[in-house]
Amino acid sequence: MVEQHASQLDHTFHALSDPTRRAMLRNLSVHERSVGELAAPFQMSLAAASKHIKVLERAGLVHREVKGRTHVCRLNARPLSDAQDWIRYYERFWSERLDMLESLLRGEAPPPPSPPHKKGRTR
Repeated sequence: MVEQHASQLDHTFHALSDPTRRAMLRNLSVHERSVGELAAPFQMSLAAASKHIKVLERAGLVHREVKGRTHVCRLNARPLSDAQDWIRYYERFWSERLDMLESLLRGEAPPPPSPPHKKGRTR
């Protein structure tokens, strides 16, 4: 379960590492789009756009449905929520460290660290 989650997270961050794919996701957040509609804002072939969409599909961020000769893509935001959970853990870590530093600089006793967050996920 943990390895599967880590692998899914790897695919999500890989998909998000490219600005073209991020722009495609933003475009899909408004409305479902065909592959041609997703490729239109970029100077790229349909084959190149399809490669980007396959990366998004592998990450679970996009579902593609074939309607006749048209491939229609839809956003699946669930993997983004999982990535946000992962980032939130480190956000909390740094907030606590900065709170401790602030307390020490003010000559106060630092607040006790919060217990580790357990959700069975890889950190």
